[in-house]
Amino acid sequence: MKNEASIRDKAQAAAEKKAVLGADIDFAVFADKGIEQAYLSDPAQLSMQQQTQLEGIGMEIAGEERSGTYMQIDHSVVHCNVASDGVEILSTDEALKKYDWLSDYWWQAVEPDTDKYTARAALHQEHGYFIRALAGSKIDHPVQACLYIGQEDIIQDVHNIIIVEEGAELHVITGCATDPHVKKGMHVGISEFYVKKGGKLTFTMIHRWGEEIAVRPRTSVIVEEDGLYLSNYICMQPVRDLQMYPTTKLVGRGAVSRINSILVAPPGSHMDVGGRAILAAPGSKAEIIARTLSTGGVVINRGHLLGQSPETKAHLECHGLLLSEQGVIHAVPELEARTGNAELSHEAAVGKIAPEEIEYLMARGQNEEEAVATIVRGFLNVNIDGLPEALKREIDIVIQEFSLKNIQN
Repeated sequence: MKNEASIRDKAQAAAEKKAVLGADIDFAVFADKGIEQAYLSDPAQLSMQQQTQLEGIGMEIAGEERSGTYMQIDHSVVHCNVASDGVEILSTDEALKKYDWLSDYWWQAVEPDTDKYTARAALHQEHGYFIRALAGSKIDHPVQACLYIGQEDIIQDVHNIIIVEEGAELHVITGCATDPHVKKGMHVGISEFYVKKGGKLTFTMIHRWGEEIAVRPRTSVIVEEDGLYLSNYICMQPVRDLQMYPTTKLVGRGAVSRINSILVAPPGSHMDVGGRAILAAPGSKAEIIARTLSTGGVVINRGHLLGQSPETKAHLECHGLLLSEQGVIHAVPELEARTGNAELSHEAAVGKIAPEEIEYLMARGQNEEEAVATIVRGFLNVNIDGLPEALKREIDIVIQEFSLKNIQN
């Protein structure tokens, strides 16, 4: 167990420690303090522009098909409610005050001295969500959580905890976005997820940041015996600098993780993303599937499978599609077996749309733009379950707006 003093000491020692991956971000160009935001009894009190932003990241304003809602703007919790039995939602600050045992999870999956971003979150943390599915509970509707930047130049530092207790099932949809008028800012997000024996967590994250936002999530997931972790990550809007490399640790026999991601990098965006699965228990399985598309931005897509225990199986798939000669896609798949009975595989491919594919669809009545959109839509389809209809429509609209001018023959 880490106590508060040891966490702070580690964080202070790492305050200037550069991350292994990604550009180094200067905190001094951002503001530390935000304007206090008023609590909202109903998210419908937000402006129509803000509501449109939230709908684009999968949030239901009315919350009718949700088991609860957590919403944070800048450094303030502006709404939190529970609408279903078997689930608990609090800010992490409130949860730490309420439960002494939470220290057994706090900074256990992620180390506070990993880099300057984890250190900053430990020293400057402003809330974050605590979501717990009680043992044996089958939560019918997703819980939704929103982390929103509403002030120009601000840094938002959050620490999130999700605990799915033994035999429970939970789907969390979390959306991160900026207010329409905000162009510059930074988000640092620490997330520690724990899936207990026989539990199931589906975690869908949608990013919709501003064009000058720097984003540094630090996520680690621990899955116990016969537990299941399903992760869906979607980022289809401009972001200046995103670097994330979540790690899933399968520590119980028969534990399973599946990680899907859809990434679109417009001009000016730099995304260094990926995921690692550590198969540390017999019979554990993992799958990482990424679809990356560049219309002029840079995508570095990393994946690492580490087989540490016998009878483990994992597959890594990285496919990239370039729609512009100015774009860059760099796939970095890694397989590492430390036992002779681990079965690891990968498939990676990066390229452009073949002219014959467009010609084939045009011969069947589509024009060039429709043919391109059809191909891209099929490419980006990784069969993500549980997405809200509003978000599915948003994805379709973005794909349809890709014009033929982005393709250089």
